Amino acid sequence: MSAIVLVAAAGGVYLTAVAREDRPVAAATAARSGDLLYVELADGRSRVEQLSLADPSARSATDQACQRFYRAAGTTVCLKLAGPGPTYAAEISRAGEVVRTVPLPGIPSRAKVSGSGQVVSWTSFVTGDSYSVPGGFSTRTGFFDLRSGELVESLEGFAADVEGRPRTAQDVNYWGLTVGADDRTFYATLASGGLTWLVKGDLVDRGVRSLRRDAECPSLSPDGTKVAYKKRIGRLGPWDLAVLDLATGTELRLPGTAGVDDQATWLDADRLAFAAVPKDAKQAAVHLVPADGSAPATVLVPDATSPSPA
Repeated sequence: MSAIVLVAAAGGVYLTAVAREDRPVAAATAARSGDLLYVELADGRSRVEQLSLADPSARSATDQACQRFYRAAGTTVCLKLAGPGPTYAAEISRAGEVVRTVPLPGIPSRAKVSGSGQVVSWTSFVTGDSYSVPGGFSTRTGFFDLRSGELVESLEGFAADVEGRPRTAQDVNYWGLTVGADDRTFYATLASGGLTWLVKGDLVDRGVRSLRRDAECPSLSPDGTKVAYKKRIGRLGPWDLAVLDLATGTELRLPGTAGVDDQATWLDADRLAFAAVPKDAKQAAVHLVPADGSAPATVLVPDATSPSPA
């Protein structure tokens, strides 16, 4: 049989057909058990699968196919292929029912749902397809509030205070939105002039202020006391994961995470999951790492990306 997959090439992303062999899959179900959900990459279908951390070999497929996926408190966001071109959309579901579909202006990159399940956010690449070259890409980050029905398609209209001064440059980009327990406080990355900042913002007041440089794709811990983000090793090196204690300002680098290019996921207060391409591998794998730095990251699911707690 053949499958339609996305192939990145100079100047864009294209659809192509490739031959593959089907492999046995558990009956498609909504994810109701297990500890981790993720997007499977091995056969090009981008199926969302689930597993138990107690037995990672026990896996089953859900009925969704997504480029990026996240679920929290009964709300799911699936960034998916929506048509030829290709075109993409963020499909938002609550308790298994689709409540909103938002067209995306570019290639899916990041997806999150607040802990309450009320605020859904996403990032897409409008131009370029990698965060590796500052200023060499453009992103669009938006959110949807299920309580009010409010849709904000871009954070670029928010007022930005960067290192004590208003930042109004045309090259401002945001990515990696993560929302706190009050469903209005958030953290994100702001990039401008070849630099990046971790910013704290307010979805209601529509403003952000910078906290520190060189922190990208933040993810707020379940208790709201820490933020995990990717941070470059050296000025132009790859990224590894760091965890910032918001009360003390202490930053901890996590071992074995070099090469991460993902918005990490807190599975609980003690563990983080993230996607990175292992050495000598061709595709990303989902890794698991203690948030206290007590042990290096290990591969949990080969050929997989976009981890989400179940």
